[in-house]
Amino acid sequence: MARRSHSAQTLRRGINLWPPFLFAGVRVLHIADDWSSARVRLRMHRFNRNYVGTHFGGSLFAMADPFWMLLAMNSLGRDYIVWDKKGEIDFISPGRGDVFADFKLTEDRLEEIRQATADGSKALPWFENDVVAADGTVVARVRKQLYVRRKERA
Repeated sequence: MARRSHSAQTLRRGINLWPPFLFAGVRVLHIADDWSSARVRLRMHRFNRNYVGTHFGGSLFAMADPFWMLLAMNSLGRDYIVWDKKGEIDFISPGRGDVFADFKLTEDRLEEIRQATADGSKALPWFENDVVAADGTVVARVRKQLYVRRKERA
């Protein structure tokens, strides 16, 4: 299967130097070499703390924003167009200290997308993950919808 021109580890290093993540305290801890999973941490510091001393909601959303698209895009390969379409966040409890988000893209979900787009149709799958504190407390629930379509062959 065709992959993007960069490795998962090259992307991880690059994202960790990307100013919006670097200055917000977001750190990509892991991206699987097969693009099936990722783990991200958001550290609490003065640049991402809100008025009441908890994590700024925009930082919580930003830490989760690109990963479903990146995992799907690189897992499906160059024959697919993959874009973010919608995003939602539900704040569950105050985030204090380090928080984490894990993303797991299964082969079953990829196969669903491949089947839904096999005839040239678009697919609009939803993905969901939690942002959790170090003790496992759910801080936020993030939902992302992707737009996926097979590229037309010339």
